[in-house]
Amino acid sequence: MKINTFFAVPAVVLASQFANAQSSEQKLNPIVQSFVNETNNHSQLEDMAFELLDGIGPRLVGTPEMLKSNEWTVNKLKSWGIDANLQQFGTWKGWQRGTTHVDMVYPRTKTLSATQLAWSPATKKAVEAEVIVLPKVSSKAEFDKWLPSVKGKIVLMAQYQKIGRSDEQIKEFATPELYEKLKAEKEQASKDFRDYVKNIGYDNSTLPEALEKAGAAGIAISNWTGIMGANRIFGAKTSKIPMFDIDVEDYGILYRMAEKGSKPRIKVDAQSKVLPDAKTFNTIGMIKGSEKPNEYVILSAHLDSWDGAQGATDNGTGVLTMLETMRILKKYYPNPKRTIVVGLWGSEEQGLNGSRGFVADNPEIIKGTQAVFNQDNGTGRVVNIAGQGFVKSYDYIGKWLNAVPKNVRDHIKTDFPGMPGGGGSDHASFVAAGVPGFSLSSLNWGYFGYTWHTTKDTYDKIVFDEVKNNVILTATLAYMASEDSEFTSRERRTMPENDKGEISKWPEVKEPRRDSKDYK
Repeated sequence: MKINTFFAVPAVVLASQFANAQSSEQKLNPIVQSFVNETNNHSQLEDMAFELLDGIGPRLVGTPEMLKSNEWTVNKLKSWGIDANLQQFGTWKGWQRGTTHVDMVYPRTKTLSATQLAWSPATKKAVEAEVIVLPKVSSKAEFDKWLPSVKGKIVLMAQYQKIGRSDEQIKEFATPELYEKLKAEKEQASKDFRDYVKNIGYDNSTLPEALEKAGAAGIAISNWTGIMGANRIFGAKTSKIPMFDIDVEDYGILYRMAEKGSKPRIKVDAQSKVLPDAKTFNTIGMIKGSEKPNEYVILSAHLDSWDGAQGATDNGTGVLTMLETMRILKKYYPNPKRTIVVGLWGSEEQGLNGSRGFVADNPEIIKGTQAVFNQDNGTGRVVNIAGQGFVKSYDYIGKWLNAVPKNVRDHIKTDFPGMPGGGGSDHASFVAAGVPGFSLSSLNWGYFGYTWHTTKDTYDKIVFDEVKNNVILTATLAYMASEDSEFTSRERRTMPENDKGEISKWPEVKEPRRDSKDYK
């Protein structure tokens, strides 16, 4: 992350303001101390993780599992005495994942590691076909001339990876000279493939459509992350034939065989169900304010996920953090000054649709929002909070952080006023509307390479001690924001010039996508 330094307040300066409040045995506000005690001694995080991640599983928008997770979160909040309901913001194409079996049946037999892509059409019965690779051509005319030959074949559409080892492992064991050589070869291969796709006149959306139209029996890709064993699973780009991902190792076997003329054949049995359009919801819970009920502190996390795995760190951990925070606030701070809201958003993965829908549909809440705290980047402890471009954000964030336990606060670097979030996660929906929305950014823990949207985003990747850290932080920030005698300033920073010498613009409010029509 590039940190903007315009008006930045160094962490050491912020830390110095905390010095007077710190000692070897920090004296905490009694309510904050109760948050700490409850989190450390009576946590419900692991039980909730089991129910959500093992019991319900991945939460792809439009699936029955997404609706189950909405209902589960509402019931969980109600079980703690918190008012909760579902707010519909749209609809989405209905679909439910089934089993995926892909086997190589010629020239030898091998079960392959493969996953049907989201919303992929099913095979009515198992499809057996020869596997082919894209042709070595250099123009659209040549490619289009080749296209009819795909009829009845399964096409390998992704780049072939010559080496299936991570860059980290290569760097550890190779000589410096060999590492640089292999690195250069890999970069060149990626560039060559990008140029190839561009030269034949297609892209990642239009190429599957062309192959399907030409009569292909199926399309296989391998969206490898570069880390051994982890592939990213997104949505299919076909409407009638199965599209699926194969792990880099098995994809390589098929590719080499097809390229060298062995004419491998695979058998694909991809079971899924196309369902009627499904309603899309946000889960909303509220603890009513006792003095300023029309002012709000919002706890934010997206509930939906891609479905290559369980969506544990994207964004199960954010959901667990916000639920546990609400449980603890209700127990030890049941009469907040301002209304505390938890928003668990749907369809974040398709463009922040749930949070954008909430902003559009709840103008009075948006008008009265004191602050939004959003968590959405993995299991790690929070290590960065930026001011999101609000000039006075240092004044109130610094004050609120002063109440956070030292062992939690000391890990956090700050950047004020920072730059407004443009769309990476749900806080950006609020920032665009001029509401102080803050990302509680976590330590990586291999998030972007290993678990983000991959087949490895599973329960076992959660580090619950880190999540507890974030519960304590979030509960304290919510408490302090609620109790603050002043309403937060929404004054925006003067925007700097971008790389082109133009004045950067504050992000614009965007309408949510309320249905899946034309979604690719």
